[in-house]
Amino acid sequence: MTATAIIQATTQPLTPFLKWAGGKRWLAEHVLDLIPDDFSTYYEPFLGSGAIFFSLQPKAAVLSDLNADLINAYASIRDDAEKVNTVLRHHHRQHTKDYYYEVRAKIMRAQHTRAAQFIYLNRTCWNGLYRVNLAGDFNVPIGTKTKVILDTDDFPATAELLSRTELYCRDFEATINLAGRNDVIFADPPYTIHHNHNGFIKYNENIFSWQDQIRLRDALVRAAARGAKVIMTNANHESVQALYNEGFSLTPVSRMSVIAGSSSARKAYEELLIVST
Repeated sequence: MTATAIIQATTQPLTPFLKWAGGKRWLAEHVLDLIPDDFSTYYEPFLGSGAIFFSLQPKAAVLSDLNADLINAYASIRDDAEKVNTVLRHHHRQHTKDYYYEVRAKIMRAQHTRAAQFIYLNRTCWNGLYRVNLAGDFNVPIGTKTKVILDTDDFPATAELLSRTELYCRDFEATINLAGRNDVIFADPPYTIHHNHNGFIKYNENIFSWQDQIRLRDALVRAAARGAKVIMTNANHESVQALYNEGFSLTPVSRMSVIAGSSSARKAYEELLIVST
């Protein structure tokens, strides 16, 4: 990516093509207000559904995640959106409960068929949840959604936007370490807190530990010192607040939980918006 200043360019609205637990569509407008009018490269090391990326539509971006199937879906749409869309439409026509479990059990070999499988399962599984068993197999049951092709789908425009990105399946630190002056980092890590489950939670097929939270903080501090603008979300917990008590502004933000099994169990809770100063 070049180091020359590039003005962010949001033209036609684009929405994420995936639903993701902890996604930040609800916060996107506020995050965009915190991003400078001109910057060089946008970095997102915990990609997920990429809600901020799609809202911002930067001219240059480095996107990464440890979820190989997720990164493959993005890369496949970037490289051959029509092939992915053709297979996805086939899944749409065939969708039933039995078909869902048949597709879930298959091992797809081609890049575009694996991407279409991933998107199909994401759109029809329970609450768009990504979960794998100890063998690394996706094991989320079918949900109530039946629409596989969405009115918001615009794979050609998504492919064009992704053509301006670098995509990597890798640890967050490798991505953050590339950011420097005039760059923007948005980080939305797993919300591990120091006293929750002894300081670790499952992240894709890996454990995201409290030590990873410390390692993330250190990487972001170094990036801010190099001149990058850092924006992140995290758990609004005293242990996380203590990590960012110097060089960052901390703002509690509220949202409605959309991962609970029933609407009556969904309630507002606070997260923490952390911005380098």
